[in-house]
Amino acid sequence: MAIYEFEGYKPVVDESAYVHPQAAVTGNVVIGKDVYIAPGAAIRGDWGKIVIKDGCNVQENCTIHMFPGVTVVLEESAHIGHGAIIHGGHIGCNCLVGMNSVVMDNVELGDECIVGAMSFLKEGMKIPERKLVVGNPAKIVKDVSDEMIQWKTKGTELYQQLPGQLHDSLKECEPLREEPKDRPSQSEKYQTWGKAKKK
Repeated sequence: MAIYEFEGYKPVVDESAYVHPQAAVTGNVVIGKDVYIAPGAAIRGDWGKIVIKDGCNVQENCTIHMFPGVTVVLEESAHIGHGAIIHGGHIGCNCLVGMNSVVMDNVELGDECIVGAMSFLKEGMKIPERKLVVGNPAKIVKDVSDEMIQWKTKGTELYQQLPGQLHDSLKECEPLREEPKDRPSQSEKYQTWGKAKKK
């Protein structure tokens, strides 16, 4: 793991969490149980504190940072999609922040909100719980339905299982030079919202 002490602050990482060796976690950071931090993620607790509570995931190439003296909190089961930036915001319990979205300073995202991919939440936005937020600049477009939050929760559960699977089976290896003929297919455990809502 790329874990760095900064000005006397050492990150705290629960032993059940998985921080990929190609992620960087610096300074005043607390990472809870069954958290997944993906390759390329930068979790910078150099100027303030970052708390990533149990069951969260922070996917590839995400950045979490803040202005000096600010605490950033990801509440339980927050799901931060590939390439998203959280800068000084507070992410509620069981939220989904979509890929390449930007959540700016002093944003308060209520519990069980869904932020669409590539959305921009400007400084100081206060989003009540269970809202769907999309666009640049972001706007609330509707309430999050029970079906949407069930879909989101199922996806997050896959990520909550991933740290254990990685601890058990991830290892560096030499590549094969051709694909084995008997290589098994992987199961379709989860689908996009577009496919799931048609069922």
